[in-house]
Amino acid sequence: MTNSESRKEYMRRIYKVQDYIETNLYSSPSLEELAFVAGFSKFHFHRIFKSLVKESLSQYVNRLKLERAAYMLIHRQEMTVTEIAYYLGFVDSAVFSRAFKNHFKISPTYYKKHYSKNCKEPYKISKYNDYVAKIEDESKGLPVKVKVEILTISEVKVAYVRYIGTYKNLAAQYSKLLQKLIKYLEEQKFSQAKDSKLLTIYHDNPEFTEKHKLRTSICITINHNAAINEANDLGCMLIPSGKYVVGHFDIFQSQYSDAWDFMYEKWLTNSGYKPCDSFPFEVYLNDPNTNLEHKHLVDIYLPIEPL
Repeated sequence: MTNSESRKEYMRRIYKVQDYIETNLYSSPSLEELAFVAGFSKFHFHRIFKSLVKESLSQYVNRLKLERAAYMLIHRQEMTVTEIAYYLGFVDSAVFSRAFKNHFKISPTYYKKHYSKNCKEPYKISKYNDYVAKIEDESKGLPVKVKVEILTISEVKVAYVRYIGTYKNLAAQYSKLLQKLIKYLEEQKFSQAKDSKLLTIYHDNPEFTEKHKLRTSICITINHNAAINEANDLGCMLIPSGKYVVGHFDIFQSQYSDAWDFMYEKWLTNSGYKPCDSFPFEVYLNDPNTNLEHKHLVDIYLPIEPL
């Protein structure tokens, strides 16, 4: 195994741990549990994680919990600060409040009272295109074309390659990442089904997560029974089943941010629903290069539950 292959294998295992933490954040998985997921000895796992992620395991888990707490303080108005603290596994509200204030430089009580009231767009994810220089085309100033429906979907299995960094840098790397994903699957003689879909999952909220720590997965849907060898930086994960609002968009590249704005600012706030604790994603339905207007047909999926 070359040095490059070895590092990719290490990173693939760390990504699996990050996925596991994200899925089990409220249960506070133990060091032994996470070491087992990674396939490393528990005596060495902590140092391996810190060397690759540049945060200790406890710092990483704590940061994710605090970012989730900020999200819940805005969207879970029915929950008190103390209830959110216990829900996220903090021993008491005082410990939680200190940690929150150390991280965000503001108390959770003040944040809940003022930020959720005054901020018009407390939770919005803009696709990486938003960070690309704006394209001056005929789309400027035009409203996005959208059809919205609420669907209950079954669990979806995807193969993915992970990118950690700013959306601006992701834009520059996206084509290479997609080519890498397809190459990995071809090397395993995996043939895409006709109904396979290309999608992008956004694991973090850029409102709260530092830009260089944002996690994005470039994915292709695969059959649940498909045998994929998770090697190098190729991984598999499951998109949770549940209720989603789906926005079907017909847009120019420069309108992705407008599409996300529509979902959160216009539809969600008037819907009687709130986003639930899972990640949103985009599904791409065409090749814009083959479209006469170079328009993108894209579905935006937001996980929701009754307000």
